[in-house]
Amino acid sequence: MVAARRLSDMDLSLFELRGKSALVTGASMGLGRACATALAMTGANVAVLDIDESSAVKTVEKLRSRGVDSFFVHCDVSNKAQVRAAVAAVVARFGRLDIAINNAGFGIPVGGSENLAQEEWNRVIGINLTGVFLCAQAEAQQMINQEPTQGKIINIASMYGSVAGGNCAYNAAKAGVIHLTKTLAAEWGRFNINVNCISPSWVMTRRMMHLSEEVRSRMRAVTPMGHIQRPEDMFGPVIFLASQASNFVTGHDLLVDGGHTVNTWLSPLERTLAPRVTPEEEIFDTAQDADDP
Repeated sequence: MVAARRLSDMDLSLFELRGKSALVTGASMGLGRACATALAMTGANVAVLDIDESSAVKTVEKLRSRGVDSFFVHCDVSNKAQVRAAVAAVVARFGRLDIAINNAGFGIPVGGSENLAQEEWNRVIGINLTGVFLCAQAEAQQMINQEPTQGKIINIASMYGSVAGGNCAYNAAKAGVIHLTKTLAAEWGRFNINVNCISPSWVMTRRMMHLSEEVRSRMRAVTPMGHIQRPEDMFGPVIFLASQASNFVTGHDLLVDGGHTVNTWLSPLERTLAPRVTPEEEIFDTAQDADDP
């Protein structure tokens, strides 16, 4: 019998991204900035694609402080010409594209689907689903034509791609991202391109700070891990899917939701131990700056 390898014997260079070239859409703040930070933490050079230049510049500065190269590229992911120009700009700067995280997206306030305007539906689908496809297509074309032919594409979906809650257009778009991911993984595996997605829960970004303590308490009560997700809870999943450690993982939807979707909770969950993260620590976000909008 072969003895189990000790942790000390493991080659942790599997998670090393030094010298890799990456792009992240919607990376100026929040979840996108957390994804970009995770890549930079392990040595990747990261292009910040966004429509918000002022916030993106701050992200670029934070990434460069980690000793990697970073720059801003203006990109509306729903615009095919801008997407292709952005990918070209990344390759011109870094020489190739190894990792792409398609995070750009947005939600709209919850409302009855019977009153949802078609214009709003089109806008949500256009950015959250069509935008992911346009980005993935352009990224894959670059990865196919470079030497060596390979790459990692990570799409950001949502737990609402698997369960119903919130806005119907957003849910439909995120469910589409999950199945799009599986389809592209099946098609592009022959090019040594891994396509996976991450489905986060409610994430305590600055845009979530308006939520009342009552709402936050209800979120904690139906989450087995007992706290609201923070952007930095994405670091590990992003590094795993972007690195060699996930070379045999493709077409996977990685739920990062603290267990929220594993059941439908009729009553608040009981805890034996205090959660790893306190309510106060939920808003301590290492991926954000105090001067962010």
